[in-house]
Amino acid sequence: MSIPEPQRLFLEQILGKLNQDDRLLGVAIAGSYLTGEMDEYSDLDLIIVVDDVYYEQVLNERQLFANRLGSLLAAFTGEHVGEPRLLICLYDNPLVHVDLKFLLLQDFKTDRIENPVVLWERGKLLSSAILDNPRNYPPLDPQWIEDRFWVWIHYGATKLGRGELFEAIDFLSFLRGQVLAPLAKVQAGLLPRGVRNLEREIPLLVPDFCQTLPAKDDRLEIAQALQHTIHFYRQLRDALNKPELVVRSQAEAASTQYLQTIIDGFK
Repeated sequence: MSIPEPQRLFLEQILGKLNQDDRLLGVAIAGSYLTGEMDEYSDLDLIIVVDDVYYEQVLNERQLFANRLGSLLAAFTGEHVGEPRLLICLYDNPLVHVDLKFLLLQDFKTDRIENPVVLWERGKLLSSAILDNPRNYPPLDPQWIEDRFWVWIHYGATKLGRGELFEAIDFLSFLRGQVLAPLAKVQAGLLPRGVRNLEREIPLLVPDFCQTLPAKDDRLEIAQALQHTIHFYRQLRDALNKPELVVRSQAEAASTQYLQTIIDGFK
């Protein structure tokens, strides 16, 4: 598979160093590499599988480990995305963003949502783990969304009512990424991967998404964007045509009425 020049140079630079580290069992690559979407702007998602005996040592020395791989400019751990085993790095010469995820072999077998490509390994350990434990991208759960959506709408309305406009704008972004885009992509037969590549993957729905963007930090503009979000969600939900879906109609009525009350107070 074709890899852009900066990422290719970095991989060539580090693989020789990694396979000389006796504490490691192998290295695999995931992310956009797997879907063929990697371009010059892509980061590298690397999985470093560590021998059980040395795992705590390597994890405690992640910064030092990363520094040995190249010209490390900055690095921090991934607690903010719920993954403390992740080290997010920026390297120079070439300038490239690299995510290093450190896993035990057992975790590599089970803690995956996709099937990475092995770049280097000892004794086919990683290849066997992938073959014996294949993974698919988690399917979208419309009921999970419906159970939460109307509570979220009420939350957004309270932010409008209080005048926390930037909080409300940020909240609209959350709904696009967690609700609207995944539903729209599933409807189009795609993986529910948020707003990533939305413009290219579902261009016909871009105008609908644009209506969920307030033109400015104005209460009425934000309220209208939230109303468009509700309308768009209903369209996407109904298009799924899932008779088993339990629609939270009472919560829907209460939250939308509350939002309208907030909007009426603007006038």
